[in-house]
Amino acid sequence: MDFSEELRDGVLSGDITVSFRLWRTPKVVPGHHYRVGMGTIEVDAIELVPFSSIDADDLRRSGEAGLESLRRRAAHSGPIDDDTLVYRVEFHPVP
Repeated sequence: MDFSEELRDGVLSGDITVSFRLWRTPKVVPGHHYRVGMGTIEVDAIELVPFSSIDADDLRRSGEAGLESLRRRAAHSGPIDDDTLVYRVEFHPVP
């Protein structure tokens, strides 16, 4: 999985454990490992959710300062409205 450079340390330290992706189809599989910079993560779960369902806990776990910054980061593949379905990917770093 690709992460912005400023998020990679948080992903690999375990501070960031959720990501939201605007994909047409899932690009990861639970239980599989993916390289992130100099480390590896394992995907724990993936589900399709409306953007409006993202709560404060998931926002904190994603490493974003607010919903609008998350919306901008995830919208590189297209516009995101409150009812847009995004993939919620939960993961943890692998030592």
